Amino acid sequence: MDRSTNLDIEELKMTREQYILATQQNNLPRAENAQLYPVGIYGWRKRCLYFFVLLLLVTMIVNLAMTIWILKVMNFTVDSPLVLQSDRNVTVNARNHMGQLTGQLTVGADAVEAQCKRFEVRASEDGRVLFSADEDEITIGAEKLKVTGTEGAVFGHSVETPHIRAEPFQDLRLESPTRSLIMEAPRGVQVSAAAGDFKATCRKELHLQSTEGEIFLNADTIRLGNLPTGSFTSSPSSSNARQTVYELCVCPNGKLYLSPAGAGSTCQASSNICLWS
Repeated sequence: MDRSTNLDIEELKMTREQYILATQQNNLPRAENAQLYPVGIYGWRKRCLYFFVLLLLVTMIVNLAMTIWILKVMNFTVDSPLVLQSDRNVTVNARNHMGQLTGQLTVGADAVEAQCKRFEVRASEDGRVLFSADEDEITIGAEKLKVTGTEGAVFGHSVETPHIRAEPFQDLRLESPTRSLIMEAPRGVQVSAAAGDFKATCRKELHLQSTEGEIFLNADTIRLGNLPTGSFTSSPSSSNARQTVYELCVCPNGKLYLSPAGAGSTCQASSNICLWS
């Protein structure tokens, strides 16, 4: 009982104090001419704020329109490739961490130029090097190099290759239109035709020369056409008969000629033909 009585007395005191404070606040004198200041942005500040907000909105719209235009012009889509266009040229530069230029690719109206230490073209499937070029050499890694120009390929210096082969069902032709064609090798030169003829044609002289060995002709039949024929005075009976057998003779200078065959050798008798050569 005493505790509850004390709580009721304290609550009454607190209620009385609140009442007194509220009464005192209501009895406070108020200024009749108190000025009220509005809170906010008014006047030219408000107009400037609206102007900047409008300017920002216009800038965002212009940037969005320019982005859409660039995407449309350069064909930025998921399926189509990347296209870079320019009225003059397109240049792509590569730089290292120090900002130095290490590579450059320029696509112009007249040429495509690449400046780098090494230029490579690789296959898309296995990454094999198809073409590479540097200061020392140019390497072509494709299985076949095909030159379709009418003038062929022109090399200013020597070309090294272990094998020269024509396309199937096509002839292989080595030609020098204005100078000589030389084929030489320290261990021999072999020319063979497995299923055809071998022909050597020249306008003037055809020389077969062996400095230390011999010239060997191995065939079932060896024919020497258009050999000159020497003549000598024989008996009337032999002159009337048709000559069918001849003797092959050699002049001191190596020229071959035919002499009508007789009982003995007739080369000495018809050797006057050697004087004409």
